Amino acid sequence: MIVLPRREGYAPDRAGAIALLVSRLATPDDIVIGTEIPDTPLPGGQFFAVTEPGGLHRWRQDGTRYRIACQREIRRHKPDLIEVHNRPALARALSKCGIPVHLILHNDPQDMHGAKRPRQRQELMQRVRVFTVSLWLRRRYLEDLDDGPVTVMPNCLDLSALPPSPAERSRLVLFAGRMVADKGADAFVRAWAAIAGQVPEWRAVMIGADRFRFNSPRTTFVDRVEASARAAGITLCGYQMHHQVLEAMAAASIVVVPSRWPEPFGLTALEAMASGAAVIASPRGGLPEVVGKAALLALPDDGDALEQALLRLINDSALRADCMARGREQARKFDLVAARKFLQKMRERSTKNRK
Repeated sequence: MIVLPRREGYAPDRAGAIALLVSRLATPDDIVIGTEIPDTPLPGGQFFAVTEPGGLHRWRQDGTRYRIACQREIRRHKPDLIEVHNRPALARALSKCGIPVHLILHNDPQDMHGAKRPRQRQELMQRVRVFTVSLWLRRRYLEDLDDGPVTVMPNCLDLSALPPSPAERSRLVLFAGRMVADKGADAFVRAWAAIAGQVPEWRAVMIGADRFRFNSPRTTFVDRVEASARAAGITLCGYQMHHQVLEAMAAASIVVVPSRWPEPFGLTALEAMASGAAVIASPRGGLPEVVGKAALLALPDDGDALEQALLRLINDSALRADCMARGREQARKFDLVAARKFLQKMRERSTKNRK
């Protein structure tokens, strides 16, 4: 049984990185549980919407109500193994069901309820098997602890299912991600505004909204960034479904991932490399692990580092072609086939130990 975070939508028009990963990896026999969605669910596994209790439980926090709903589904389906994504406190609570629990972390545990303090993380390792999507995230989990049984299990892509690339790529620079300060959306606009006059034959496009859903709310940050983007001549596409983002990456020559916050993994960079685009990425968090030596690294607010990286790739076709080729090779390390085999091995190990 795979337990999604409460706010993770398991549908094509509202899926975040976790839902997309689960959809790729889930087998037909896997049970995926999460909050009710009004649409057809993603194809991976068998999706069941949980019903949170009301009545006497209305006073409880949302996390408690969701935990009670998950426990009901566990009693109903009686799984051999429970995989909890990104919720340490929920994983700890469900470990009391007498079934092995895997906790798969996609974000910094030191910012999560139930794992902020070293003692909490130490106790958690004694109750569940912990996985992280990058080495950087593993180090964050084990900070101030002795080395422990935390396994790195990177995100993956089905490389065979990516959209085909055109024979000749557009002179297009792409930003695809949430329109928030952490993702560096404003840094991308600033950089393009500074260099656009030097590269008139190129154009820039931004895909994204405040959230990963079609009805994403408007924010003052989005309003401000979009106004600046229009002034800089950037084409704004707003929220797009995941297959549309991949199609845009397949057509782009350059994809920029200027994150300010330390990305625990950096799925956008992986998707861009796999799609054949040259990548510029921030050297923070897990992004350097993902791109390896296949991308240019530039901090979003380090003087004109981002502007200079853009000009290097735009003006040097040989460098651009080299980054594209190395990016495709780097992306093969994260192919879905190998990831499925590793996940199955980990599942078998836990269920075998139980028997």
